[in-house]
Amino acid sequence: MDKHAHLRKVIIDFKKLTPEVLKLTVERYRDGYDDRDIISFRNGHGERIEAVEVLTDDTKYLVKISEKLEYTMEHYDETDYDGFDQDDPAAVVEPDPEDMLNADDD
Repeated sequence: MDKHAHLRKVIIDFKKLTPEVLKLTVERYRDGYDDRDIISFRNGHGERIEAVEVLTDDTKYLVKISEKLEYTMEHYDETDYDGFDQDDPAAVVEPDPEDMLNADDD
């Protein structure tokens, strides 16, 4: 039995990622995540989704894994979100694709 079954469940993709959920994700997976941390499921369209779980007192977030998420987690700086509401998805900006490519070269 899922001990978190009573929690509200929310699937978050990068476009809806808030500073609060990003911070929780970075804190939980400080050294990154591996296959044991990944939850796979099919969405309503039958597409396979991979996500990692992040919990708050009342919500279980399934944060969809993507290259953008990985890059943003690796370059996370909490001060980037000063002046934004913690629940503002507009605060977490998509990384520049060129920066992501250059990071792969490192």
